[in-house]
Amino acid sequence: MKKIALTGCPNVGKSVIFSRLTGVNVISSNYPGTTVDFTKGTTTIEGEKFELIDVPGTYSLEATSKAEEVARTMLHEGNIVINVVDATHLERNLYLTLEILEMKKPCIVALNLWDDTKHLGIDIDVAKLETLLGVPVVPTCAITGEGIKELASKAHSAEPSKTIEPTSEKARWLKVGEIIRDVQVVHHRHHTMGERIADATVKPVTGIPVAILVILFMFLFIIKIGNAIIEYLMDPIFCNYYGPWIVSVVNSFAPSGLLHTILIGSSTIEYLDLEQSLGILTTGLYVPFGMVLPFIITFYFMLSVLEDLGYLPRLAILVDTGLHKLGLHGSAIVPTILGCGCNVPGALATRILETKKQRFIAMTLMAISVPCMAQSAMIFAILGRYGLKWIFIVYSTLLVLYIFLGLTLKRIVKGESPELLLEVPPYRKPDPVTLLKKTWSKAYGFLAEAVPFVILGIFIVNLLYIFGAVDVLSMVFSPILTTLLGLPEGAIVALMLGVLRKDIAIGMLLPLGMSPQQLTIACIILSTYFPCIATFFVMLHELGVKYMLEATGLMVAVSLSAGMILRVILIGI
Repeated sequence: MKKIALTGCPNVGKSVIFSRLTGVNVISSNYPGTTVDFTKGTTTIEGEKFELIDVPGTYSLEATSKAEEVARTMLHEGNIVINVVDATHLERNLYLTLEILEMKKPCIVALNLWDDTKHLGIDIDVAKLETLLGVPVVPTCAITGEGIKELASKAHSAEPSKTIEPTSEKARWLKVGEIIRDVQVVHHRHHTMGERIADATVKPVTGIPVAILVILFMFLFIIKIGNAIIEYLMDPIFCNYYGPWIVSVVNSFAPSGLLHTILIGSSTIEYLDLEQSLGILTTGLYVPFGMVLPFIITFYFMLSVLEDLGYLPRLAILVDTGLHKLGLHGSAIVPTILGCGCNVPGALATRILETKKQRFIAMTLMAISVPCMAQSAMIFAILGRYGLKWIFIVYSTLLVLYIFLGLTLKRIVKGESPELLLEVPPYRKPDPVTLLKKTWSKAYGFLAEAVPFVILGIFIVNLLYIFGAVDVLSMVFSPILTTLLGLPEGAIVALMLGVLRKDIAIGMLLPLGMSPQQLTIACIILSTYFPCIATFFVMLHELGVKYMLEATGLMVAVSLSAGMILRVILIGI
């Protein structure tokens, strides 16, 4: 099967074209030997099947980062290259195009965002551009599907350029200038209302209130829709159908004993406790599917909307000044927001930060102060019943820790914190199909990672209870838990499980009969003391052993300190 490499600069609509050309069966994975993420799928063109690869966006093939290095390697592996170009910023995009054509690979150029050129008063002579580049040039509008069929049909006739030869960087830029003078004319026009709105969202006076409203709406949407999905869909399915059925099935061959306890825990037909029964077929499936998945779906849907709309780069500009005080810059908001969904992609996204110092600070602050959506879902679930006050205390404490630690780390961690250099794309209408595919891909990735860990965690806890290990551990750690932190001895189980999954660990607090004060302290400690195992290994790979040990020591110290202070404030001495 021939490979088509779909490549281009960031924010050119490459993913939407990929979505148009492929079906729903796409695969997100890491490039071999790296942690660089890419997506691939299949498409059929005139009866022939091709593998389509969405290459990570890059401005140049002269790699300055791991992602750009992988992009260059993947281009060499492709049989055909489709170079997606932003027609509204042709000059900026053509440098990469010339580099690709110099590789002498069969190539097609897609002039995407073609509809926007009309709105912006840009005229491009497509026929002349095609002659100068020596390859097919197809105007496209990925959102509406305009030009996609013609683009696909060119795959069979694509050939290497005969007009572009390898040259130096300086000569390449001169060539870009010559092409622009020959093929592009820009007409004078006035700002549209949409452009005025776009400008307003990056000015602090108007942009900061808008950003606050956007973030509040985003999390209000996540909480409200997530809770509605749980109440009207997941709970009826699990409580009325799945729960009674699985208890009956297990009782038919294991009415009691060790196997019964491991599979469904303490659940019975009369008393169906899916949250606290600790069975791998009850709690093990209800927690990830029934309690957490609805919030994961709504989070990644909203994140995809903001990303495809073009709002995230504007948010980065708005928070740039504040994050500079923490040793970061505005781009750090992207891994932070991703970390709110899952800390693993959040840690991987810190690669957009230029220096080791910035990546260390960003990952450490995220691991300590940014709970993932699965963990947040459990915090909402167990504290929400006592009122929003306790949820507010948890997140206010984490925010204070984020700011205080950032100010501290900026001064004690050696290295540089460069200025923000960021391209801000225009606002664009998100493609519904692409939004749904992105959301499904992320939700599926969560389930593939989370469910095995949850089931393993439930199994381990059951064994610890059955063989009395919990009592021994509680005795050993009871001075710290009860005296310093004001928690019951049984909380040691949750702390141990937190290494596997933070969300299931918080769920383990429910059977302990804790007060809202104790639950609040426990949630903060579980959020700060250590990352989940998946995040830990990603951070270890990204930071190295030395920096990871330093980050781990800081996490434990911060967790104990915050827990003791809150114990005094909320419970008393």
